[in-house]
Order: sequence, then structure tokens, then C-alpha cells
Amino acid sequence: MTNTGPDVGFTAFTGLIGASGVDGVPGADDARDLTDPEVSPPGVPTTTTPLDEEQTAAHRALVDQWNDRLEGATAEEILDWVNEHVSGTVAVTMSMQDTVLAELTEGRVHDAEMVFLDTGYHFDETLDVAREVDARYSLPLRTVEPAYSVAGQDETYGRDLYKRNPTACCRMRKVEPLARMLDPYEAWISGVKRVDSELRKDTPILDVDRTGRLKINPLAAWTDEDVEAYIESHDLIVHPLTRQGYPSIGCATCTLPVAPGDDPRSGRWANSSKTECGLHL
Repeated sequence: MTNTGPDVGFTAFTGLIGASGVDGVPGADDARDLTDPEVSPPGVPTTTTPLDEEQTAAHRALVDQWNDRLEGATAEEILDWVNEHVSGTVAVTMSMQDTVLAELTEGRVHDAEMVFLDTGYHFDETLDVAREVDARYSLPLRTVEPAYSVAGQDETYGRDLYKRNPTACCRMRKVEPLARMLDPYEAWISGVKRVDSELRKDTPILDVDRTGRLKINPLAAWTDEDVEAYIESHDLIVHPLTRQGYPSIGCATCTLPVAPGDDPRSGRWANSSKTECGLHL
């Protein structure tokens, strides 16, 4: 691989504050004036720059012309369509729960880059999968990091924000970093499936996001069984926790194992009403 970067082995995109964040050991919350968690780190963009009206209109035209025609197409056919119809580099978002998108995109979408959100709270096993992906595939793998390190966030907003305000924590460690990352791209590929949750049941194959970018969901019609069959038939890298009761894997701080037969996403933000981080809303 030609990428170099942090010690996980791939190139990093960080906020203006830098990957190391704010130094300092968090003190007792009641002894300091803490920043309101609704206030994001200063000096760092929190949204994606919208595309111009012409680009947005072109993407909407593609959706109108092709969405129904791609319904029922295989994931391979959808990505072949991307390679033919989408100009510029395409971002392929990778959670590292599985590596299906990497396998499908490799050699099929020739101008693509895999993107991984390193929240600072991942399981060690998730970071191990990221290293293996970087070694196995020729597509560039870039990691996106929040503006603050975990220690910096603790120092600024108080210890364990994910417990007190998980929505704010996800915003600063997932949603806003992805928003900054998307600026160079006109299109991005996600692994969202309709079976993931009630909120995702109507996921289209093609969509235009709020910034005018084309969003492609080649796995929209896949079931969890389809994913498992593809992993087995292509001998893909397996996240070990998916074999230990974790069918849906996010941050280690907010993910619990799931009992057999329960909703696969019930282990995410367990004991709270939260069901989405906000990346796909």
C-alpha cells in the first residue's frame, strides 16, 4: 500500500485542531466551567459545502432517470453504473463491521476512495479490521477523525459525554467529521440496508443528499443473510465481534451484545431511545 498516516496505517483527515486534539487530563466536572455540548469545537467546519445548482440538478436528473431502473439490479450492476455515470472521485464509507463494500468496489469503481470514521471510541477489533482492509485492497483508505481527541472532548465538555448526551457526542465524533470529509467528493457510497431499521426501510438505490451530492446505496435491498452469504463466498475479512453476539457494531462505549432473535441494532445505544447516529438521516 502507498498510503501512510497514523499508526493504524492509513491517511488521516482531521479538523483544524488536529488529530491530537486538546491536551490535558480531565478534571472533576463540578470544578470547571464546561462548554455546552450543543456548541461544536470552534474554528472547524461542521457542515459540508453544498454543490452548486448545476451539479445538484444533474444529480437529481440521474436519480429521476435511473432510480427505478436500478431497482432490482445487483450490487455489482449498480456499481458498474456508478463507474460509467458518476464523474470525479467517489467516497466509499466503511464502518469496518464488514468489508462487503470494499470487495464490491475494488476493480469496479476505478476512481474511488474508502473512508473510515475513527471516532476514538472504536473496539480494538474494528481498528484491526481497518488495518487488514488497508493491506488487502488497492483502493486508497482514508480515516476521518473528530476535531477533539477523546481526552480533549472530556476536558472541554466533561467526562463521558456519550453517557450524558449521546446525540451531541455522535454529532461531534461522526456527523461533523463526515461532513468535512465529503467536501472534495460529488458522490458517496454507503452500506445502508432497508432491513437495518424502520427508519431505513424506504432507502432508495440513488438519492441526493442535503448538499446536492449523489448518494448510492448498492446494498439497499440486501438482507443480513445476503451479507453473510457474500462474506462466506468471497472469503472476506470477518470482524470477530460479529461472531460473538454483536450483529451491529459501533463505538465500544455504546454497543452491547444482542441476544439471539432480538433486533440486531438493539445493542446500539442500549438503554436509550437513540437508534441512529445521524449520518444517514
